[in-house]
Amino acid sequence: MTRESGTDPAVHPTLPARQVWAMATLFLAVGLAMGYLIPGSQPSVSAARSVAATAPAVPGAHAMGNAHMPSLEEMKQMADQKAAPLLGKLKSDPNNVGLLLQVGAIYHVTHQFSDAATYYGRAAQIQPRDVAIRTKLAASLFREGDADGAMAQLNQALTYDPKDANTLFNLGMIRLEGKGDTKGALAAWQQLLKSNPQLSPDRKATVVKLMADVMTMANGQQATKGAGRHDRHATSND
Repeated sequence: MTRESGTDPAVHPTLPARQVWAMATLFLAVGLAMGYLIPGSQPSVSAARSVAATAPAVPGAHAMGNAHMPSLEEMKQMADQKAAPLLGKLKSDPNNVGLLLQVGAIYHVTHQFSDAATYYGRAAQIQPRDVAIRTKLAASLFREGDADGAMAQLNQALTYDPKDANTLFNLGMIRLEGKGDTKGALAAWQQLLKSNPQLSPDRKATVVKLMADVMTMANGQQATKGAGRHDRHATSND
């Protein structure tokens, strides 16, 4: 694979923002919360369960599942409470990557993405060539709204491992969701499939299906634009 430059890829906004967001259910269906193809690269499941266990009970909630959805403020309080013991350990051991990743995971799963990025960023500074850490950092940055920063982290990760499936998958997703760049997204996924022939059939099928859906939507959008131009031309000739 040709190494990508440090500049952002050219953006081809072939999908309007509303259409990109309409694909959110598809992305979630394929595990794109950010999309991880390889187990172990996503924020800690145990961290998510641990934080969820601290959710406050709601008086009057019925057994049928009328569960309370905590607000971001409540989730922040839960995250701070759960992270407090780990933060205490970090005071005496600030370069402990394992602790930093645990704290980052707690904040990520509670949607405190800025805080998560802070701790993942510290871990990345200590272990700059760790691709999995940069992938986690990119996920938090993107969720925080910094698509350019997220892509920069993923592009940096690819200089260490140009074939990493998670990095290429997420780079494609961020190009699509964050930039409306269908061509850039498809290029990343094509590289993923080319450089990872060992990918399991179900994961390969996931990527192929996603690419097909994106191409279908992009072609439909182009057709709509073409029809619009034709209508305007016909009107001007009346």
